[in-house]
Amino acid sequence: MRARLIPVILTLAFLAAGALAAALGHWGATRTIWMAGVIVMGLPLVIRTIRGAIAGRFATDVVATLSIIGAVALGQPLAGLVIVLMQTGGEALEKYAEGRASAAVRALESAAPRIAHRMRDGAVEDIAATAAVIGDVLLLRPGDVVPCDGIVIDGNSELDTSSLTGEARPVPATADTPVMSGSINGTGSFTLRVTAPAERSQYARIVELVRRAQASKAPLQRVADRYAVWFTPITLSLCGLAVWITHDWMRVLAILVVATPCPLILATPVAIIGGINRAAKRFVIIRHGGALESMSEANVAVFDKTGTLTIGKPHLDRVAVVPGFDRETVLRYAAAVEEHASHLLARVLVDFVRAEKIGESLPRATGTTEAPGQGVSGRVEGHDVRVGARAFVLAGCIDGAQDAEQFEQTPAMLRAYVSIDKRLAGVLEYADEIRSDLPNLLSSLTQSGISRFALLSGDHGAVARDVAERAGIEETHGDLMPNDKSRFIERLRAEGNVVMMVGDGINDAPALSTADVGIAMAAHGGGIAAEAADVIILVDSIDRVGEAKMIADRTLRIARQSIWWGLGLSGVGMIIAALGGLQPIAGAAVQEIIDVAVILNALRTSATPRSQGGPPAHPSVAPAPATEAADASLAA
Repeated sequence: MRARLIPVILTLAFLAAGALAAALGHWGATRTIWMAGVIVMGLPLVIRTIRGAIAGRFATDVVATLSIIGAVALGQPLAGLVIVLMQTGGEALEKYAEGRASAAVRALESAAPRIAHRMRDGAVEDIAATAAVIGDVLLLRPGDVVPCDGIVIDGNSELDTSSLTGEARPVPATADTPVMSGSINGTGSFTLRVTAPAERSQYARIVELVRRAQASKAPLQRVADRYAVWFTPITLSLCGLAVWITHDWMRVLAILVVATPCPLILATPVAIIGGINRAAKRFVIIRHGGALESMSEANVAVFDKTGTLTIGKPHLDRVAVVPGFDRETVLRYAAAVEEHASHLLARVLVDFVRAEKIGESLPRATGTTEAPGQGVSGRVEGHDVRVGARAFVLAGCIDGAQDAEQFEQTPAMLRAYVSIDKRLAGVLEYADEIRSDLPNLLSSLTQSGISRFALLSGDHGAVARDVAERAGIEETHGDLMPNDKSRFIERLRAEGNVVMMVGDGINDAPALSTADVGIAMAAHGGGIAAEAADVIILVDSIDRVGEAKMIADRTLRIARQSIWWGLGLSGVGMIIAALGGLQPIAGAAVQEIIDVAVILNALRTSATPRSQGGPPAHPSVAPAPATEAADASLAA
């Protein structure tokens, strides 16, 4: 920010030095100092505007540049220096409001697997992940990140692929199972044969997708420049008319000085800074002004499933019991053996039984054995108990396939089967819980102009559809890889939509970068998704997405209001100047009054609307993303 203020500080220094010389009676020195200031500080602005015009960029700077040139040509350095001050000040505000320090690609690359354990001649050696080649055999230990795509050769484990696919359930890793790089190994060990080197594996493809998405994003046209397209020709036409009728070039300079679009230059960045500050008070970090503009114009909202629309943790949804067994026995016996298991659903079941206080206490299981990715077995109060996947449990049953079929009418459910003494006793159905504040979000987004909602998930299609139906979202797409999500968003944008994407995982990073505005749910750190996103939600409350949209709408509404009022007042001043009622220096003073009024109105964006009063909710976990932009937003 200090570097951006240097032109403003130097311009003020020239103004102050000239004023001091005038106070001492050295009027010649005053004129010389101010003229030098206009030339030194105005020349870079003039050159930049000329280059932009040659490149076809018709921006607000044209009138200001003509004012500076006219002030030098007609010997009116004070008026010219005031214009330079407004121009440099507006640019500093705009750069501050729209500055972005995105580290998405760097963050992805730094989180990539670095080490691979290669097996060769019966020994294990650590090598760089990039050194592994097709055909190498790698050992994956508990907790390791898979460095390359491959096929499991031997061993059993479970993989956490949620960061890649969004699927909450653990994925079994058994012989002949394909494994993607970036997956996290569970508690078992296994070996895999590399089928693609690290630079061509799934994780590397995600990095490349994010890089391409960010590079292909066209810069957003400044709001001010959209108005300049018609305001600048009107100004130049009025100047031409004035000089044709009066032959008075001072009137032309007065018109240009009054018409210098300081309301355009100042209103948008001041309003955007206020909107960013307002959002930060609600623990929503908006990286740059373009995100506010895109969010305000968005008409399509796309959501990830796991961790975004849902809380990302399965809960026990239903207990189906086979006749001859009771619910309490099935739950107690299953929880007893699951207490010795290491997978996520085991902890969910044990916590549920204890929280519900089912039975007097949890019985003790003996002789427990876990088959990673399949299930766990043991003896409880003299009974043989098995809990796990369908094939694992039914393989030990005398007869149970027919009983199992009656519980499988809802394919979206994640199930654990329970057998007692080689008889199917029940089925435990798990589901990912929908966020309680989701209905409020969808309602507020609809009211703020979102006309289409879509759910994109790497989870199974049936699971995604089940969640979408419960959430009230009609359009659903499941079984998607990260590049599939990006392509879907690209199609939406190609149709002329402004797309807002909400996600929380590594698998969402390419889509967040591809969307017009990416929003990351980052209450628990956010990681790569937070780096790839334009907006970061620091609290575990999805309704803050709706708040951010409302803040964006209000910010742009006030910015446009300030622009219209400023241009209207400038238009009146231009007419008075054309009639000879204002000299250039007086015109500069009038423009300053207009600027103050515009800035005061734009500052309303940082205030809390009465309808949204009350203190901000504090996040349960709110680690701010380690980016310069986020720090600047909070400190602004």
